[in-house]
Parts: sequence; structure tokens; C-alpha cells
Amino acid sequence: MSEAGDKLYSFEHSMELFSEAAKVIPGAIYGHVSPTLQVPGFFPYYTARAEGCRYWDIDGNEFIDYMCAYGPMILGYNYRPVEEAAAAQRALANCTNHPAPVMIELAEYLVDTVPTADWALFAKNGGDMTTFAVLVARAHTNRKKVVTVRGHYHGVAPWCTAIGHGGNTPEDHLNNLQVEWNDLEGFATLVRSHPDEIAAFIAMPYHHVTFDHQVMPAPGYWEGVEKICRTEGIVLISDDVRTGFRLHLGGSNEYFGYKPDLITFSKAMGNGYSISACVGRKELKNAAAKVFYTGSFWFSAEPMAAALATLKALQETSAVEKIYRIGKMLMNGLEELGSRYGLEITTSGHPGLPFMRFDEDPDLYMQQIFCAEVTRRGSFFHPHHNWFISAAHTEADINETLNHAEAALKAVKRQLNGVSGRRAII
Repeated sequence: MSEAGDKLYSFEHSMELFSEAAKVIPGAIYGHVSPTLQVPGFFPYYTARAEGCRYWDIDGNEFIDYMCAYGPMILGYNYRPVEEAAAAQRALANCTNHPAPVMIELAEYLVDTVPTADWALFAKNGGDMTTFAVLVARAHTNRKKVVTVRGHYHGVAPWCTAIGHGGNTPEDHLNNLQVEWNDLEGFATLVRSHPDEIAAFIAMPYHHVTFDHQVMPAPGYWEGVEKICRTEGIVLISDDVRTGFRLHLGGSNEYFGYKPDLITFSKAMGNGYSISACVGRKELKNAAAKVFYTGSFWFSAEPMAAALATLKALQETSAVEKIYRIGKMLMNGLEELGSRYGLEITTSGHPGLPFMRFDEDPDLYMQQIFCAEVTRRGSFFHPHHNWFISAAHTEADINETLNHAEAALKAVKRQLNGVSGRRAII
């Protein structure tokens, strides 16, 4: 399937190590990075090293990375100011009996940066904070029920994991209510049907679900949701774990123009260091203090120092504006290539978290081929998950990736024309 002169990567060492891992690790690579979501033999499985917007796998292949560690890498791998701040704190202390002063510095910086924040506290993963936010809402309202948007991902706690996954039970969802994205009237009807029962409405700032186009909020949607929540005493939670700090340093809600009561952050917050945060309005501070929710490593100081350095660097380097510009260049380039080769392509989402789909591809066959062919040429595209842009990506990187994409589109065309015969590859 290669063009003359193409150098296509192979992944023999990855496949061998995967087989070895399967003997001692359930699933070999478990969770959302499982290679079962990609095309076996066309993607790397294990990383050797990383720098800037690139990483190298154990077969020696080099990739321009458009997953950014599934979002945490926002300034670039091994970004020096962040690494230096983390190392300086680690040399003093990391995990001890007590929190370090950097925790207060970080909380103060978030309160100063995020307009809706009057307080902040920290954990390790995004799911830690979405669950905490729900507990705060229940403590504040003395209500039980939580409204979520169908398809939105809020972590792996039983209350927010779809029934059918191992270990979950229907009882875990007894207090869950669901609405469709952008359905303001449906939300209003649901609220009327459960008077004084709903503690919280939690949603991502915009709709980005696996396998599908990303959908922005309809005009007036968030304004309407916020009004209903205020009128009915429902705590409005913005799950900004995935999108936080790529759209706006004050929270993605500032980009879309609404004011939540609680915001949860994680991924990009520490440029790869394990940290998450929940920030909130002063009216919920007492409820937050009453919730018992903790972890052995939540007060680790090194990730807090890394997060403080990350947030400062994002502000000082105008990273959000650059990410938008570079992501838009990628999206426009892909659509132009699709038009050139007679393949209807739609890019969607914010340019900082873009995604691409073929319009006529009901079984995702074209999507799988395209992402596999781009990846084995040197640009890592996931076929079923939104991508991520970092401040380390450059115009030269985008141009190189578009060359990979052009060759991959030619491979898709050959498949569709029956050169190799259409068949499922996963």
C-alpha cells in the first residue's frame, strides 16, 4: 500500500513485548490506551522516549504526536521550565506527612486565573475530581440525583461508567438521570419531572464522544442550562478534565460564556505530571470541606510545582492562541486534501482538540485505514478518539503530517477501488 519512496514503519518489537506483557498483565495494555481500539500491527504499543511534540517507540520509529499522551502534554514533552520546577521541589520534598507550601501557591494561582473560582483543591486524576464535585453538590443541596449528558465521559467510578462493564451493577446508576446533548427543552422537562431532587448537572463544555463528530453547544444552550440550574438550585459542574486550558486559561466555560458552580481540571494541568483540581464558588466551600475524600499521594508536592510552572508558562507564552492556530492549520489541510482526492471529510471540535471523519464511512473502515497509514508514516492519529494539539507543534510539523496524510488518503482510495479488496481490518 506504499507510494514509491515511502518508508513504512514496522512494529515487531512492540508486538513481541505485547505478547510477553499479556502473560503477567490483564489485557497486556489495559484501559483506554488498549491497542484493541486501533489496528493491530499498524500502531506502536510501547514508548522509548519523548521530546517536544514527538516520541519514539521501542522499534525506533519516530512520531509527531497528535494524542499528546491522551491530553496531558500541552507544552511539549520534557518542557524545561516545568521539569526544572518539578526537580527543584523534588529535591526539597515530594510525598511527606504534610502538604508543601506550593499547594497554597497553586490554589492561589488558580483562584486568580479562573474567574469563577474562589477556592481550589487537588487530587491525581480527572475522575477523582468529577466524583468529588458530585459529592460536593449532594452535600450542598441535600439531594441525590445527578443529570449527565448521554455519551459524556466523566471517569471510571461506578456512578459514571456504563452498565455492562465488568463489576458494575444497575444499582450504581439508581440516582442518575440522562439527557441528550444540546437538548435544552429535554433538560427543562427532566428538571420539572424531578422537583427538588436533582443535586447536579455535570457535562463537558462541548460534545466529544468516541467514534463520532464533535458538536459545539447550540446558541443559547449554556445560557439556558445555567438559568435553569440557578432557578432550581442545581449545582452546575463543568467537566473540563479533557478540554481545560486548551480553549481558555480561565476554563473552557469562559470560551463558551457560562458560569459553572464547580469546574474539574486535570489532563493538561501539569504537562504530564499526575494532578487534578476542583475549583468552585464560595457558596460551596463549606460543603467541599465536609466531604471526606482523600488519597495517599494527593498532597505530593512535585506535581503541584509542575502544575504551577505549566500554568504560568501557558500564560507567558500565549500558548492557547498558538494551539488554536496550529490546530486550525491541521483541520483546514485535511479538509483540502479530502477535496483534492474526492473523499468527503469533516473535521470537528475545537482546533486544540480536533477530530476528522469520513462522511460516508458507516463501519469506520476508511477511518481505520487512514489513521493506520498516517501513523505508520510517522504521525500518530487515533482512529476513534479526539486528537490533541500542543504548543510544541509547529507549522513545519503540520506540513510534514499533511504529507503523511496525503499518502494515507491515496492508500484509502486504492482500498476503495478494490486494489487490495475491501475488508475489515479490526
